[in-house]
Amino acid sequence: MTTRLLDAMTSLAALMQEETDQVSRAPYHPGLSEIAAAKLRLTGQIETEIARMKREAPDDWLDRIAPEMRDQLAEASLSLRDISTVNADILARQIDLSAEMMAAIAAEAQRLSGRRSTVYEASGGLGGMDVSAPISINARL
Repeated sequence: MTTRLLDAMTSLAALMQEETDQVSRAPYHPGLSEIAAAKLRLTGQIETEIARMKREAPDDWLDRIAPEMRDQLAEASLSLRDISTVNADILARQIDLSAEMMAAIAAEAQRLSGRRSTVYEASGGLGGMDVSAPISINARL
């Protein structure tokens, strides 16, 4: 029972490390969607195992684990915490960079297309309004 939990935690940490390595080398990797799906499955397994252990022994489920297994779980938890922090930081950075790039592309497309409209206001002045330029992204970079 705790062996499955330990295996899932260790596998999740290894998977996150692999994802971090891939994203830090190149922003786009074709296998990232599979890694994300595997991370979700492993996270579900961890939650399921912990919920099952709490259901079987609500008050003392952690005390029932052998001391050496408890030490291994603690070590796996710390490793998972450290790796997930680095993983979250690099993924957040990549998402921010992607958002900035999309904003720059949209601004340049709008500048090049001249999609700014001018309208008369009720007071007789001229007002400008930016109209979005159509953008299409090819996901196979």
